[in-house]
Amino acid sequence: MKILIATTNLNKVKELKAILPTALKGEKIEYLTLKDFPGFTQPEETGRTLKANAVLKALAAARFADMPALADDTGLEVDALRGAPGVKSARYAGPDCDTDENNRKLLAALDGLFLGQRTAKFKTVACYAVPSGETVTTEGVIEGFIGFGYRGENGFGYDPLFIVKGTGKTLAEMTEEEKNKISHRKLAFEKIIQEAVYK
Repeated sequence: MKILIATTNLNKVKELKAILPTALKGEKIEYLTLKDFPGFTQPEETGRTLKANAVLKALAAARFADMPALADDTGLEVDALRGAPGVKSARYAGPDCDTDENNRKLLAALDGLFLGQRTAKFKTVACYAVPSGETVTTEGVIEGFIGFGYRGENGFGYDPLFIVKGTGKTLAEMTEEEKNKISHRKLAFEKIIQEAVYK
């Protein structure tokens, strides 16, 4: 069977292909990406929750490509900021911001706080959708702290700032294998194919 991974983020595609099964119950699974559908335009993320945005993106892709699609929405929730940036994590520093601008704004917002006051969690909601409109969602959460600066060369987004609880490492300091064992995205996606397709 073929499943569309509905994202233009190549880092995310790479991460998901390392997590998702290539076969299940004897059936081979081929994953396509939005590069295979150049005419598709990502819908505006107007949802008020991560789940709403994940469903919105997966359904739009499934209906455009006329095939099952996977999408997710991920948010960084910082306790000292009352859960911000949350659903606005990708646009925290503004609608046209880049990753570095988001990270710098977050560090500035937490300036003066001790590590114990910088608790946070990464949350991913994954969605599997089919063109008829049926959806299945799963959630993954990882807890940690926001560090005081950039650490590590791997990962993307807030990974260089996010120190995983109990490890002393940021997500960007972990190898791909280490990250894929514990990440919020891994926890959200590891069972979704089985639950959605083979329930």
